Amino acid sequence: MRIASVGQAFPDHYYDQTTLVAAFEEHWGGRLFNPARLGMLHRNVQVGGRHLALPMEEYRSLESFTDANDAFIRCGLEVGADAIVDALDLAGLTPDEIDHLFFVSVTGVSTPSLDAMLANRLELRSDMKRTPIFGLGCVAGAAGVARAADYLRAFPQDVAVLLSVELCSLTLQRRDLSIPNLIASGLFGDGAAAVVMTGADRAQTGAAGDADPSNGWPGPRVVATRSTFYRDTEDLMGWKIGSDGFQIVLSADVPTVVGERIRGDVDGFLEDHGLARDDISVWLSHPGGPKILEAMETALELPTDALARTWRSLAEIGNLSSASVLMVLREALLEERPEPGAWGLMLAMGPGFCSELVLLRW
Repeated sequence: MRIASVGQAFPDHYYDQTTLVAAFEEHWGGRLFNPARLGMLHRNVQVGGRHLALPMEEYRSLESFTDANDAFIRCGLEVGADAIVDALDLAGLTPDEIDHLFFVSVTGVSTPSLDAMLANRLELRSDMKRTPIFGLGCVAGAAGVARAADYLRAFPQDVAVLLSVELCSLTLQRRDLSIPNLIASGLFGDGAAAVVMTGADRAQTGAAGDADPSNGWPGPRVVATRSTFYRDTEDLMGWKIGSDGFQIVLSADVPTVVGERIRGDVDGFLEDHGLARDDISVWLSHPGGPKILEAMETALELPTDALARTWRSLAEIGNLSSASVLMVLREALLEERPEPGAWGLMLAMGPGFCSELVLLRW
């Protein structure tokens, strides 16, 4: 099976970090014991700017979880549709060629889920299979690729699409002055990503027939995947969901756990496939934040530029939860095309606490 393309889409509203910090200082400054700490926390996450689902001034009108979630559905449909269309165009496919649509998100809820609404909006086939997945958080980009690969092993003639829609700004808790919420207000942004994947039988002839390779075809093969769940760590990361919506749970211990666990996960996975870390030339990591990335670089003893794509994504658009690692993958496919035969490893960690690894080969 093969990754044919990755599409992306962002809301129209982009703000640099200086503008956002000023807005937060105006909103929270009078209630903070040390107002200067807010700017320091936002600088420390090393984010230069972010896309927001709404114009900045409209966030004041979100008075309830209902208001925020309604905005998630409205804006999520826009960026979700645009991301799918972008991915299909790159792969040379049309909407009616999608056999299975996987949808991941952790920043809003609806029943029917957004994938069902998009089936109407994009006129997808009525016999298309749908799998909405909620709750995996930042790990869901890599996990979604892995679950789509599982499906394509069983249906090698099919085309699967993974869609991630994350509108993190709509989860902001304006009355929460906790350090995790202050950090989250400076770290997370909004956007959507879509991955087109084709089964082995379909890929042998090309998902797009005679599609121009310069448009992103063919992408890497998915060679293997692995999920690892860490017992008794569910309090490290996630949401507390209440009447005000999603309140961030973000433990200061996350970088420590990453540093302690990721090396064993990666080494064991690669060894099972006759590989070592030195064999991996393309590292595609979720940009969890500077401390997490530094812990990962140290634990894996990576070259200084191994996670350059990930650091660049963090600086340009922030952490987009599940969508981020897919946008890092997009850059590898379109802007820095690896040599044929190159090995790649996609990795992400998230609520559970857990890791997801995807072994790729170009």
